[in-house]
Amino acid sequence: MFSLKLKQVCWFALLVTILEVQPVQAINPSYPTVTADAAVLMDAATGDVLFDKQAHKKRAPASTTKMMTAILGLELGKPDEIVTVSPKAAAVGESTIHLDPGEKSTLYEMITGALIKSGNDACVAIGEQIAGSEDQFIEMMNKKAFSLGAKDTHFENTNGLPHKNHYSTAYDLALIARYGLSLPAFSSIIRQKETEIHFLEPDFLMDLRNTNKLLWNYPYADGVKTGTTNAAGKCLVASATKDGRQLIAVVLHAPNRFGDAQKLFEWGFEQTENVSVVKAGEKVGVFPLNQSQTLEALAQYSVNISALKIEKDKIETKITWTRSTDLPIYAGEELGVLEVWLKGQKITSVPLIAEREMRNVNPFLR
Repeated sequence: MFSLKLKQVCWFALLVTILEVQPVQAINPSYPTVTADAAVLMDAATGDVLFDKQAHKKRAPASTTKMMTAILGLELGKPDEIVTVSPKAAAVGESTIHLDPGEKSTLYEMITGALIKSGNDACVAIGEQIAGSEDQFIEMMNKKAFSLGAKDTHFENTNGLPHKNHYSTAYDLALIARYGLSLPAFSSIIRQKETEIHFLEPDFLMDLRNTNKLLWNYPYADGVKTGTTNAAGKCLVASATKDGRQLIAVVLHAPNRFGDAQKLFEWGFEQTENVSVVKAGEKVGVFPLNQSQTLEALAQYSVNISALKIEKDKIETKITWTRSTDLPIYAGEELGVLEVWLKGQKITSVPLIAEREMRNVNPFLR
């Protein structure tokens, strides 16, 4: 009798557990679980953060550093200018493309070697070519990072080799990747699974295979850069595009970096979407004038935000008028702002401008 009652209790407890767990999963899609110590998922078009796990914690970025080296190389140099490998560049160890002093290749080929094969030596050669010395180039890297909003980032070298003052964050690396993806040459290089680079002196070709295995394992993957050191662990900055929408995933110190990135992408494409809040030139409101005529206020530019699909109906807009009603008002003059809010938090704002000119009317003529 006791045994029967015990079985009934156990079955009841199991039934309660099932009833408690299943509805929660069905109603509230959970955020993905990742092995990374720090991670972020960002929409490339809007810059909105969709997933955040210690995204602003400073960590060693390893070879993801090379994104910034490549960006400056592409922006400040000419693709076909000749780079001569210095003894300093050739002496760099760890991950390399085995450069020797005196070898020559184009700047574009060196950048390809840095991004695809993660050549530490190629990064030093790029820095010396652009700035005259690696130290001068590093200063440029730090200034560029700050200008992009990566304010928790500091570089001490061009390639990500360990240094106590060389750090970044998952969020900052996503910002840097987002900027890099806006450069056609950068995007063209990082999406390649395999390629070759041509050396001019001596004349030979070198085959390269991308270190980003996600390009083989995930059909929507199209970049960006791996990184691995003992201090940083396994790191990955990745991008993926599906149905015209591109997402950026960053996972730092991640035992399963490729699995983490894929999990973030699948969750992001499935559970979030871009929402058009207002289009450039759209009539948003009527400016409160004490006149018989009305003056329409237009959105100065378009606003799109990324949000959870189950929360997009909670997006709200609020108009704040900032200009006095004194006339004249000129066409295109700022009248106020349209604020975009989600769950009690202001996401962004867009200036509202006058549709046309508005002047005082002569009372006699009226």
